Amino acid sequence: MDLLTLDGSHGEGGGQILRTALSLSAITGRPFRLVNIRARRSNPGLMPQHLSAARAAAAICGGFMSGDQLSSGELDFAPRHVPKSGTYVFDVAETAGRGSAGSATLILQTLVIPLGLADSTSTLILRGGTHVEWSPPFDHVVNSYLPMLRRMGFEATAELKRWGWYPLGQGEIVCTALARPGVTAPRPIELRERGALKRIGGRAVAANLPAHIPQRMAGRAQRIARRARRAD
Repeated sequence: MDLLTLDGSHGEGGGQILRTALSLSAITGRPFRLVNIRARRSNPGLMPQHLSAARAAAAICGGFMSGDQLSSGELDFAPRHVPKSGTYVFDVAETAGRGSAGSATLILQTLVIPLGLADSTSTLILRGGTHVEWSPPFDHVVNSYLPMLRRMGFEATAELKRWGWYPLGQGEIVCTALARPGVTAPRPIELRERGALKRIGGRAVAANLPAHIPQRMAGRAQRIARRARRAD
């Protein structure tokens, strides 16, 4: 299959181009070369979370890679077989060679659809940052991302085993991607209307800070919500 060359500086020029390319390559079997990786970032090239996602994608499809090193601005990726189900453990800190809050949720995002098309159920144990800047927190994954995938026919669950904060990470997520025998493509969905607001919820958490700080955060959010409700 012909090698597809992609420009990583396109659009916002971040890591999403890489993750999407890895997922689609694993599913379709088409190899790609990504150049100008994260070219629009102040620290361009592969950071630990991006390299971890690439190595994770390679692990599930026997992928061959070149350029798979930290700060690399170019990556070649070629799957050798369809995504294979199993139990996988990926740790951003191992890729970084030190403590790292590189996002575990973005690795989940890279793998969950390819593994959802595999022949049997898979378990992912992902270690790194679970609630860090510039990436979806775990709560978004379980309350928004995975429910939307279910509407597309994918069944996956995720459990937060340990919180992971900047700068050391050390969080852990366990995700189960259920097999979909005989299904080779997502089910299309249409999102034309926002729908009625059913409820508003949230939680305030903090690490290595006095307990009164998340309590104040929660109190402030409740006051804002009450004012908004009265204004309605």
